[in-house]
Amino acid sequence: MSAKDTPAFLDGIRHSLAHLLAAAVLKEFPDAKLAIGPTIENGFYYDFLLPRSLSPEDLKGFEKTMRKLAAQNLPFAGEEVTVDEAKKRFAAQPFKLELIDEFSAADKKLTVYRTGDVFSDLCRGGHVENTREIPLDGFMLEKIAGAYWRGDEKRPMLQRIYGLAFESKAKLDEYLALQEEAKKRDHKVLGRQLKLFTISDLIGAGLPLIQPRGMIIRKAIEDYLWELHRGKGYSRVWTPHIAKEALYLTSGHAAKFGDELFRVQGKEEKFFIKPMSCPHHMEIFADNQLSYRDMPVRYFEAATVYRDEKSGELGGLTRVRSITQDDGHLFCRVSQIKDEVKTIAGIIKEFYGTMGMLTDYWVSLSVRGDDRSKYLGTDANWIAAETALEEAARGAALPYRRIEGEAAFYGPKLDFMFKDAIGRQWQLGTIQCDFNLPERFDLSFTNEKGEKERPVVIHRAISGSLERFMGVLIEHFAGAFPLWLAPVQVAILPVSEKFTAYAAKVRETLDAADIRTELAEANESLGKRIREAQLMKAPYILVVGEKEVEAGTVNVRNRKGEERALTLETFAAQISKEVKEKAR
Repeated sequence: MSAKDTPAFLDGIRHSLAHLLAAAVLKEFPDAKLAIGPTIENGFYYDFLLPRSLSPEDLKGFEKTMRKLAAQNLPFAGEEVTVDEAKKRFAAQPFKLELIDEFSAADKKLTVYRTGDVFSDLCRGGHVENTREIPLDGFMLEKIAGAYWRGDEKRPMLQRIYGLAFESKAKLDEYLALQEEAKKRDHKVLGRQLKLFTISDLIGAGLPLIQPRGMIIRKAIEDYLWELHRGKGYSRVWTPHIAKEALYLTSGHAAKFGDELFRVQGKEEKFFIKPMSCPHHMEIFADNQLSYRDMPVRYFEAATVYRDEKSGELGGLTRVRSITQDDGHLFCRVSQIKDEVKTIAGIIKEFYGTMGMLTDYWVSLSVRGDDRSKYLGTDANWIAAETALEEAARGAALPYRRIEGEAAFYGPKLDFMFKDAIGRQWQLGTIQCDFNLPERFDLSFTNEKGEKERPVVIHRAISGSLERFMGVLIEHFAGAFPLWLAPVQVAILPVSEKFTAYAAKVRETLDAADIRTELAEANESLGKRIREAQLMKAPYILVVGEKEVEAGTVNVRNRKGEERALTLETFAAQISKEVKEKAR
């Protein structure tokens, strides 16, 4: 692999383009105030304070200027500067001055990078050596958005210009085609079209209403999750949607979530609407007198929790205020972590294998960083937990990467990263070790010596949020769900009213086999009813007419457009098998 084929080189292209963008904006707006211009997953952005709002036409002009600058073969050169020199150079740039003060207070060195003689920026580096290395047909300016300086609503609102950048025009075109496909799969659009969920202004953003068709999918997912846990030592529990303020003060969630908590004032006491189920499960464990013979203890709850997310961050099912988690908490000894994690990992692999998302997934093993003061618990427990997670990941043949410094303050974790049908990555399943909550709630069981021993808690979620996972699945399958998940599994279409009685008999037979059906009455043309059934993405369409009545068969059409004649009994048996096997 040459240096130009590495992720670092592509990152350098993107970073260099951010500088060219800033130079282009300054040509049009010499008094523009520059904020920051980092690289992101598919390109770069730069934030500006400008005298007027930008339009798409402005982007075309900036992009044209960027190409002209890049064609001049401008070199990038960096130099270390003193605080005084940096402040002198950026005297007219208040956001840069703030960063200079911040960096100097943290004793970080200050560097300035020049792009030829056209632009200089306060920057850590990571550029191409010369703009001739930038593929001129591999980038474009994508969109304009608003962004508060430092993400603080009390600070100035800036205009953020996003750019896409790739190593070639072919890669850029590939990305743009993927974005077009993503638009077709948008779960918010398909959710309306397929009547799966509703967002009501009267109820509020982030509080989706699940329609009957959507509830079939949600219930099927929830039932499958429990099916995978049944027989593995889990017990189902239920906890209320509110609890006294004292519970979350004890757990630390009151401090952790702050403004994200919904508060309820009772007649005499203050309550919080549940943001997490873990504190409730701690109290269930605490109310039992348990010994080492009872360990591990495993609780399962499909629990809805609530967090007051910012309205601008809410969207469809993937970012909501009401979050239903397939919540599980295991209480075990440190020596039992490895076996428990291996079991959970097996459940996760089976679940996502069924969904067709087990190809090219990976797992982040998040462990402690060098600064041990950030983490709760003894070194011995951390080492044991990290070792157990890694051994379990290895034993389950998980494609894991050890990521230093990404552990939660309360323990190490495994986060599962899955790709959907068009290659987008989603963080979904998670397994987390926790030394914090058992300490806060003073949990214990009696060990072999008759002494109290502190358990470790393992938090685990397979699908994460059911709402978010439904949104992911809608887009993953583009609304064309496998038979076992499809709200309507078979659409039955009589050719004309004359064959409605036979169509009703077909429906009755399939209903008895627990197959979800819909009978489209012959009050529209057959062609229109077929198109409507296809639009609703029914896996199978049965057309019944004179030939089918005489032969006692059904004409079966699948999503591929394939047709065949089957006896009703054969068809019912085949799709019952398909449902049972959760075939895709």
